[in-house]
Amino acid sequence: MDAQLDWNQIDTVLLDMDGTLLDLHFDYHFWMEALPEAYAYKKHISIRSAKAKIHKEINSHSGTLNWYCLDFWTEKLGINIAELKKEFKHQIKVHPEVLEFLAALRAHRKDVVMVTNAHRDSLALKLEMTAIGRYFDTMISAHDIGIPKEDIRIWSEIQHIHSYNPARTMLIDDNIKALQTAQQYGIAIPMCATYVSPKLSKIDPQGFPAFHKYSEIMP
Repeated sequence: MDAQLDWNQIDTVLLDMDGTLLDLHFDYHFWMEALPEAYAYKKHISIRSAKAKIHKEINSHSGTLNWYCLDFWTEKLGINIAELKKEFKHQIKVHPEVLEFLAALRAHRKDVVMVTNAHRDSLALKLEMTAIGRYFDTMISAHDIGIPKEDIRIWSEIQHIHSYNPARTMLIDDNIKALQTAQQYGIAIPMCATYVSPKLSKIDPQGFPAFHKYSEIMP
């Protein structure tokens, strides 16, 4: 982060979860490898064919709530996605410095709100495997509202769950489209978390303020 943040101008911090707080490798491995392997076994087809089918299906729902919906994929593929995810839960990991950052936000009396596109079952599994839950005032799944963060309407709908002043709010996310809709809504500081996993490429912030390590933006 090149410019210094003025934390006195920030009351509320909206935080994404996957890729932003947690290593995205768990999700990437699940959807790209583990699920196709389970599907291949169930349908008696090659893993290559299963990957081609599932990756095509996933891409066709990009940017929609279905993309993140475990119930949708359970019905679509005939596999209990929530149960299958539990088999790989040991891969769920918090990014370095995240817990220190969350603790600092609490110490500085900031409103800390999770806003994730993750399904509630996925959220529950990740809270079970990490220590992040205790630091949040509110945790909101886009599935509670029925609108993903790629849709600008979500930011006003969140006001009904946890009121905030956009002019004094920061959103930290690795989803560029979510940062764009938040900026359009009027959220003052849309901040890109560029480090999503040591095993995956760095996010291109596309002009948004960005950071690599949480120590760069620590209050």
